[in-house]
Amino acid sequence: MSSDPTPSTTPVRPQTNARALFRAMGYLRPHAWMMLGAFFGLLVSTAANLLAPQLLRVIVDDGILARNLSVIGSAGAGLVALALARGAFEFLQAYLAEAASQNVAYDLRNVIFNKITTLSFSYHDQQQTGQLMTRVTSDVELVRQFLGQAMLRLLGAAIVLIGALVFLLRMNALLTLVMMLVLPAFLGLLGRFLRFVRPLFNVTQQKLAELNTVLQENLAGIRVVRAFAREPFELQRYTRVNTELKDISIRINNQLAITFPLLFFVVNAATLLVVLAGGLLVIDAQLTVGELVAFTNYLAVLIQPMFAFGFLSAFVARASVSAERIFEVIDAESEVKEKPGAVRLPPIQGRVEFRNVWFKFAGADRWALQDVSFVVEPGTKVAVVGRTGSGKSSIVNLIPRFYDPQRGQVLIDGYDVKDVTLDSLRGNIGVVLQDAVLFSGTIRENIAYGKPDATMEEIIAAAKAAQAHDFIMQFPDGYETIIGERGVGLSGGQKQRIAIARALLLKPRLIILDDSTSAVDAETEYQIQKALETMLSACNCTSFVIAQRLSSVRNADLILLVDEGRIVAQGTHEDLLRESALYGEILDTQFAPDLVEDAAEMLKAEVRA
Repeated sequence: MSSDPTPSTTPVRPQTNARALFRAMGYLRPHAWMMLGAFFGLLVSTAANLLAPQLLRVIVDDGILARNLSVIGSAGAGLVALALARGAFEFLQAYLAEAASQNVAYDLRNVIFNKITTLSFSYHDQQQTGQLMTRVTSDVELVRQFLGQAMLRLLGAAIVLIGALVFLLRMNALLTLVMMLVLPAFLGLLGRFLRFVRPLFNVTQQKLAELNTVLQENLAGIRVVRAFAREPFELQRYTRVNTELKDISIRINNQLAITFPLLFFVVNAATLLVVLAGGLLVIDAQLTVGELVAFTNYLAVLIQPMFAFGFLSAFVARASVSAERIFEVIDAESEVKEKPGAVRLPPIQGRVEFRNVWFKFAGADRWALQDVSFVVEPGTKVAVVGRTGSGKSSIVNLIPRFYDPQRGQVLIDGYDVKDVTLDSLRGNIGVVLQDAVLFSGTIRENIAYGKPDATMEEIIAAAKAAQAHDFIMQFPDGYETIIGERGVGLSGGQKQRIAIARALLLKPRLIILDDSTSAVDAETEYQIQKALETMLSACNCTSFVIAQRLSSVRNADLILLVDEGRIVAQGTHEDLLRESALYGEILDTQFAPDLVEDAAEMLKAEVRA
């Protein structure tokens, strides 16, 4: 049989930073009226900025030198009016641009979050949480600042630059030419700076993401860190990445410290040349004093956008890198896709069939499952048994399409799971994972997570079935007890029972328990199994159980024995004891310690009952 290529999340063709930034601008379309208003404010404030030197020329030539107080007064009033208009319209520009950019950031965060939550498990298998968090927070904020501030400032700088040059050329072409002599040096210094720092901004965002990853891992695993006294090691790991981030930032700042004083020197040299040449023209009566004052003011006006280009170009470089990183997530293609024309899966009976299924994880070299075939009839309790890494979880993860096989078919009630909509498929399946993930909120909200409109009676019934009701009622606030992030404040067994209640509340016809009683003691597990058996029998549910205790599998209707990705035996507990040496070996190695313990705990439970 030929080997299929290793599956992976479809790679995204890298796009240039400029294209990514232009694409980010497209998110301004729904807020175009705000940006048009901001642009209008920019035009008015820029026009006021360009007209001010002309009024200064009038004050000097027609007012001061002509000793005409009325001209000085009217022109001065004009300057005040221009200053007020510039301030008012700059405020309008800043307010509207900020409002538009905040809306874009809101939209981008929603788009990224929605994308992250809909990407297949294979994508998350290859991504670090800290990296994704950085893209939702830091990268979005940099793009927002570009759209709300830097973009309009660059546009305003371009308008001022062109306008000032027009005024300068009209006033005196010779002086303008003198000033232009230093322009190549200015642009050369600016270009050198950008070529140097552009790659560093990319590395800066990567290091920031690494820092967030280390921080997130330590916050999530703080108990493990302390239990193994690894605080010094984790501090060293965090310090190393933090030092790298600091060193890169210092290198960027060093270039700023070197480049911008040189740029100021070039600007001062241009001003000196203009003043010297302009002074000679004034002496020769080819230029008035007012025109020289206006010219030097226009020179200052001209220099401002050039410096703005210098400062903002560095920021634009960072924003462009962030835009590219954002669209890498948005453009990522999920390995598990809902096909066009997918039909809704009707309420199921619970028949599950695997037909020659082959599956491997993204980036893996070996098959996790090889030619797996079996049929499970409705109402069957299936136990999946095997050594660690044999492929047990891979089998149950294919049923709700957390992953898709590369070959073969997974069918529920005769429907290929790839032919039905994801929400209708997963709405028919209850899942309890080994890691019981709970959310900040009340116990009631966590149990009703999959069915927010559930009545209190339904919630209590599910909690009782999961043997959770008694310990919940011991809390002062009962079902309204607030639990912390990831269920902080609850024991492992309590979290697991709430997770089981969450699945049972859906009253699914197919339920998957992925080692879901691993965090409870033998007595509690026995009570949960007894309650589950009662409920599963009553609703005739099909169940798949992955467990590490004998009590979870010995009463199964069907046991699937998995070894190295293959179904090597299937049948009842008694069948496999007779027919499979591997099953006996697994019983000896994995379940032998449970035999005595289970018997004792079951006896205690029966006595108490």
